[in-house]
Amino acid sequence: MSRKTPSVVLVGRPNVGKSTLFNRMTGSRRAIVNPMAGTTRDALARPVVWRGTAFQLFDTGGLYGESQDPLHELVVQQGQRAIVGADLLVLLVDGREGLIPGDERIARELRETGIPVLLAINKTDDKRSLKSAMEFFQLGFDPVTEISAEHGTGVAELMDEMVGRLTGRASSAPASPDAGRESLRAGAELAPPPETDRETRVAIVGRPNVGKSSLVNTMIGAERVLVHDAPGTTRDAVDTAFEHDGRPYVLVDTAGIRRKGKVSEALEKLAVVMALRSLERCQVALLVMDSSEGLTAQDAHIGGYAHEAGRAVILVVNKWDLVPHGMVRKAEVVEQLRERLPFLDYAPICFTSATTGEGVRELFQTIDQVAVAARRKLSTDQVTTTVRQAIERRPTSVRGEPLTLQSAVQVAVAPPTFALKVNRPEEIHFSYERYLVRSLRLAFGFTGSPIRLSLRRASTSRPRRGVRR
Repeated sequence: MSRKTPSVVLVGRPNVGKSTLFNRMTGSRRAIVNPMAGTTRDALARPVVWRGTAFQLFDTGGLYGESQDPLHELVVQQGQRAIVGADLLVLLVDGREGLIPGDERIARELRETGIPVLLAINKTDDKRSLKSAMEFFQLGFDPVTEISAEHGTGVAELMDEMVGRLTGRASSAPASPDAGRESLRAGAELAPPPETDRETRVAIVGRPNVGKSSLVNTMIGAERVLVHDAPGTTRDAVDTAFEHDGRPYVLVDTAGIRRKGKVSEALEKLAVVMALRSLERCQVALLVMDSSEGLTAQDAHIGGYAHEAGRAVILVVNKWDLVPHGMVRKAEVVEQLRERLPFLDYAPICFTSATTGEGVRELFQTIDQVAVAARRKLSTDQVTTTVRQAIERRPTSVRGEPLTLQSAVQVAVAPPTFALKVNRPEEIHFSYERYLVRSLRLAFGFTGSPIRLSLRRASTSRPRRGVRR
């Protein structure tokens, strides 16, 4: 029986540097870092390997202290759920501010959980923190580690202590005391466990308030990400690993993407950038739309981002339970989507309700289908025969010279990409390229995936020169 991966949760007041430390320890930029207190809302999780020990690291929102965030209570509930399942807690405090009553309250409540706690004093690279750092020793935690999450100093020592607690070893320090520490100071990426070929990574994208987070929670079967009626609730791209019917998945819930002209705050701009980056690390993109509002121009823009990224795409018409029965038929919605999103004509359409769970099982089946299709690899004979037959069915000429095919081969998957060697690649009309793509799709499917063509100039054979003896 496989052993559960231990979890470590970062806890502390708002704006003490938890997200900066999370990014440093995970070797990523998954958590948004901003001076505004309360930036982090969802509990982010990321796998980490340190000194050969793997664990799951959680970044939580500020669970204690005053906050102007109207969703603060929901943030607290999310963080408390992460704490309950933790094997180790890291209490992060601000060395510049010194010990305040809020820190004492957190320390008291963390002791009551019975979970081991490590204390880390952040921002100790500032001279102002030299005196105030001593105040934290009265909290009674041992050992106390002084760090700078921003610059990486002391972080390796803290991670040594974390691994020591998780493994039960008194000390996990390496033979060379400086080994690995310079990489953390420089911000070099740590090596998280490699993503397996078995898991399917799915990004949930769409406009604000179309039900992305609710759909994620319904698919997982748990309240994993924050849900609220206010647009812009989700800020970070939240990865959630889970299994459905024995298959492993990673769902990436993203911030709602508004039109550029409507995005003004720097925090929202950064959240949109993180959402678009999530497309680069997924296999399947679910474009979620609100059925009660119909298709909008911004839905089409977001679909264009997924298409350009080369991801397999599924169009998800969510909140279908809000459409009065008999008012609009599914066939009418499909017709509208095909008409207004012609560049996504390969994307299957699913109708769902995050509230009732309607269509979720069919959505999983569709995800599996498009994920497999995106990675399908064809033989050179299959590709060459299909393309050659397409040219014979609809011959074309360029400047009076008939188009001739020398070879055709699939050179990549996800998205399926084909290299065609022809006599005049640069002068083929884009409409004929679309015809060749349609021919490949009709022959082999590739449901959900864009198909890329790379037209290359055919090599000219030259007569060999005689060999002198």
